[in-house]
Amino acid sequence: AGIGKCVALELARRNARTILACRSRERGQAAAQEIRAATGNAAVLPRLLDTSSLASVRAFARHVLRHERRLDVLVNNAAVTGLPFAVTPEGLEQTFATNYLGPFLLTNLLLG
Repeated sequence: AGIGKCVALELARRNARTILACRSRERGQAAAQEIRAATGNAAVLPRLLDTSSLASVRAFARHVLRHERRLDVLVNNAAVTGLPFAVTPEGLEQTFATNYLGPFLLTNLLLG
């Protein structure tokens, strides 16, 4: 939804193979179908990623490195705000993990 979906739509319009990194499988599939229909680009792929979970970040990065020939653009857009204080199962403050640690780890893992 929001900025991420708009960016993905524009990339797909430019005929880019576009991976949608989504926390929700159902919402990701719906967004991918909508973007495919709007652009005619079949290469819009929803994938699960929760940047608050470093395990999820590592799994996503492994999948990308294993299955994609190359990565030209990475848009780190995940963010949360206004949440009550919470700690992830990995012991990290949730907002900090989602907004900073997860995207930082993902970027560094994808750099190779």
